[in-house]
Amino acid sequence: MEDVKQAIDIIDAMGKPCPMPLLMLKRALKSASSQQFLLKSSDPHSQQDVLRYCQINNLKCDIQCISKHEFHYIITR
Repeated sequence: MEDVKQAIDIIDAMGKPCPMPLLMLKRALKSASSQQFLLKSSDPHSQQDVLRYCQINNLKCDIQCISKHEFHYIITR
C-alpha cells in the first residue's frame, strides 16, 4: 500500500490586520484544490473570524497558539 501525503496549502497572513487573514483564506479555498490549509496569522482577532467562517461553511479548524503573536489555523475541507 502506498503512503499518500496530503498537500497542505500555506497561507501566510503574518503582519496583516483583520480582515485580511480571513480574506486570504477565502481566496485560497476558492482557487486551490487542496483539502488542507495552514493559515498563519499574527492578529489575535483573526481567531473569532476564522472560527466563525469555518463553522458556517462546515470546515474543520484546529487552532495552535504558537506564541503571543502567532496563531496557526489548520483548516480541512
